[in-house]
Order: sequence, then structure tokens, then C-alpha cells
Amino acid sequence: MRALIFAAGRGERMRPLTLHTPKPLLEAGGKPLIVWHLERLARVGVSDVVINVAHLAEQFPRVLGDGKRWNLRIHYSDEGPEPLETGGGMLRALPLLGDAPFVVVNGDVYCDVDFAALARQPVDLAHLVMVAPPAFAPLGDFHLDASGQLHREGAPRLTYAGVGLYHPGLLREWKTLFPEQAQAETPRFRIAPLLQHAMDAGRVSGFAHHGRWTDVGTPERLRALDESLRAEASAARQ
Repeated sequence: MRALIFAAGRGERMRPLTLHTPKPLLEAGGKPLIVWHLERLARVGVSDVVINVAHLAEQFPRVLGDGKRWNLRIHYSDEGPEPLETGGGMLRALPLLGDAPFVVVNGDVYCDVDFAALARQPVDLAHLVMVAPPAFAPLGDFHLDASGQLHREGAPRLTYAGVGLYHPGLLREWKTLFPEQAQAETPRFRIAPLLQHAMDAGRVSGFAHHGRWTDVGTPERLRALDESLRAEASAARQ
């Protein structure tokens, strides 16, 4: 099993912290956000992790190296000075990910989902981890029905956690949905329209995660997560 960690964004809502440090390298609980993912992926036997980078890209190999300390092989997909969005970033990384389904994780979330259980899930084009809508975005993203299928419409609605299992075939129709990017040397497009297109065809499933999840989108949320993780670590030592 391989994994892709999205880490190319500029983190504009996190400024000034992200003026000098990429958001996935900001620390919570004594370690960079992205390291929490690397540790969990390594524990369940993931062998190769692709990290897409753009903003302050040179810092990632400096901090993370080649992944040997976690028994991983880290590959960097450098998008240049301008991020290619989630879809373009995934497309660029596909040669490093192979033909089998792979785990996808947003580098700026904290989530204690069981990656081993996720990797065992049957997947058509995508299988997404969903969470209860947070207070700062109460409307949610998609409807999860009783059979585990996801729909762009319907209620109640859940929020995509930024974690999922993806099949490379999800990108097969990207030129149809983004014809203006078809001739671009480095196509730039979002993954959400492709997911919605696949949902309409009944090819995206998911499950509700009731564990811990934080979208680290502001300095205040980062600070709260850091304090919480440090308190848990302190309690565990006592």
C-alpha cells in the first residue's frame, strides 16, 4: 500500500506562521503535523509515501529526509512555485503511486483514523472518511446514505475529513471535466468536481469516523490541538 500526503498549499489562513514554515511542518504536540501521519502510516505497513510540495518545498526533505527513520520510503512530487491544486497534484504524483488504490491524507489535518482498516475497505473510485461538520463549517460536504454510498445532495450531511482511499481511475476523465487544462504543461484543477462526478455515477463510498479529527486551518486551532496533545501526553506519563 502506498500513500499520498497533500502538502503543497500556501496555508494563507495560517499566516504569519506559514510565511516561513509550510503548514504540514508546523508542530502540534511536539512534532510536525505531517509526522503524525507518517508514524500512523508506517505502523500499518505502508511502504511508500509520496508528498506533493510547492510552497517552501525545500524544507520537507530537510526535515523529513527519505523516510528511513519511520521505515518508509518518501518520494517528493515537486510542483514548482505554484501548487497544482488537489487534482493536478494527484495527477502529477500518479507515476509514483502506481496502479493500485492508495491512501490520501491532507497534510494539514490531525486524524486518528485506523489506516489499516481504511486500506482494507472495498473501493470503486474513492472511499472517503467522513466526520461530523465542525462548528466553523456546519453545512457539511456530502450525504452518506445507509448503504455507505456518498452523494453530493441529501441530508444529513457530513464533512470530508481529508482522508480517503482513492483508485487512480478517478482521474481518468479529468480532461473531460477540465478541457481548458488539457493542453497545459502542468494541469491545475481540484479533485472535488471529479469526486462529485463519480458520486453521480454511484462510484464513491465512505464511512463516518467518530474519533478525533481537527482541520488545522487557523493559528487558534493549531494552538488548541497542541495544548490538547501535550496534555494527553502528560497524563499518559503520570
